[in-house]
Amino acid sequence: MITDEEFVRISSYMKGKYGIDLSHKKVIINGRLDNYLKSNGWNDCSEYLNAIKADRTGALEKILVNLLTTNHTYFMREFEHFEYFQKIVLPWIKMKESHKRDLRIWCGAASSGEEPYMIAMVLQDFFGMEKEKWDTRILATDVSTKVLKRAITGVYSAQQLENIPSGWKKRFFTERAQGGEYQVTDELKRQVLFRQFNLMNPFPFRKKMHTVFLRNVMIYFDEETKIELLQKVYHLLEPGGYLFIGTTETIDRNSVPFQILQPSIFRKREGND
Repeated sequence: MITDEEFVRISSYMKGKYGIDLSHKKVIINGRLDNYLKSNGWNDCSEYLNAIKADRTGALEKILVNLLTTNHTYFMREFEHFEYFQKIVLPWIKMKESHKRDLRIWCGAASSGEEPYMIAMVLQDFFGMEKEKWDTRILATDVSTKVLKRAITGVYSAQQLENIPSGWKKRFFTERAQGGEYQVTDELKRQVLFRQFNLMNPFPFRKKMHTVFLRNVMIYFDEETKIELLQKVYHLLEPGGYLFIGTTETIDRNSVPFQILQPSIFRKREGND
């Protein structure tokens, strides 16, 4: 059982380094760390935290982040976003970038890959035979290296694919020999570039994005952290660019100048640099 002092140390560390607010999650932290500490020979949580601080490789820190971050997602989640993306956003991008044919989309909470692969499937459907003429690769990032490994592997159970339209399932997945599992096709894999990235860090992108998917990640941030992140996203977007957040998430419209299109769909006004 972690002590109150250890809990404060952990929650302060995660808040300061990753923006994740765990100040009311002592039971969750204790549950996730207890077994790990016992099975890996740590005498107590303080010893583990001191080792993280002293570890210059960052390996122990990655383990802590993987243990304490929640990654719950699934194919077709909040599918109305993908319909809007296909019907409204992509025609705008296609017209805007008709000469350069450079499409820039960032999925900032990629988790185990379902969301970026969904975006890639929508892009394949939208562009069809024209797709080879466009640069449509999606940047997909997450703070957790554990889920990114699963995303890059691209293997999902039959149950995880049960809501996917049969046409997409046949086109973008192949059944593995042992049965019961499906592998994302190499063609779809090539459309997604997975990278580890902490949203609290300065954005390293050289070009502005047309669309940012930042869904169901800000629920772990306090209001101040959310505002700082959204301001960075706003400046990252192209004029007229779109932001998708989770349907249960909210934005304080007085603090960030997004135009609201639907409760979870926002746009940077045209002409705003």
